[in-house]
Amino acid sequence: MVEEKHYRKTKTGTVVSDKMTKTVTVLVERLVLHPTFKKYHKRRNKFKAHDEKNQCKVGDLVEIIESRPLSKTKRWAVKKVLQKGVE
Repeated sequence: MVEEKHYRKTKTGTVVSDKMTKTVTVLVERLVLHPTFKKYHKRRNKFKAHDEKNQCKVGDLVEIIESRPLSKTKRWAVKKVLQKGVE
């Protein structure tokens, strides 16, 4: 697991791809208030996260934490698996 420091950001999302070695793609959804219409809408972002033990599978709910750059696009690491996906 990743060591925890208080200044690192964390996000919760769903694993959408685990085809890479030691890397998973995590989809994070959040609700944002529209400034004019005052309605909430979903914003989605995909983050590539380091999965050292290759334990995450598609559909898992995971918590990711900010880390140093590990590759060109990978700046997050899997902190823990919150819920296993349906198999």
